[in-house]
Amino acid sequence: MDRQHIGSAQQPERLRVEARAVDGEAELLVPVGELDHHTAELLRVPLDAALDAGRVRLVVDCAGLGFCDSTGLNVLLSARLRAEAAGGGVHLVAMRPAVARVFRITGAEAVFTVHDTLATALPGSG
Repeated sequence: MDRQHIGSAQQPERLRVEARAVDGEAELLVPVGELDHHTAELLRVPLDAALDAGRVRLVVDCAGLGFCDSTGLNVLLSARLRAEAAGGGVHLVAMRPAVARVFRITGAEAVFTVHDTLATALPGSG
């Protein structure tokens, strides 16, 4: 009997997050997929890790993010509070219309720095 497959239904990956340090104080995070109640922890962990490492400018490239619900929004808001308390901030880049709508209708777009391109969000780009 192959126990490896018992009781383990393989679910498709709904969110993938790539993260890398850009310089001593910045982190680029690239979530791809759906950011919701079931996947929010996959973004929370690298956000917290970056902040714990002293990287207080968090740049989140949202170009590959197809969906964001209130749980995902709360993860970003929490990271924003921590980053701002440390003298930094959260910068959102290239939000798709469906994701931007969540930020717009909740008023959250007013508390984040939003960029059209990654080049304007990265350190040293103006």
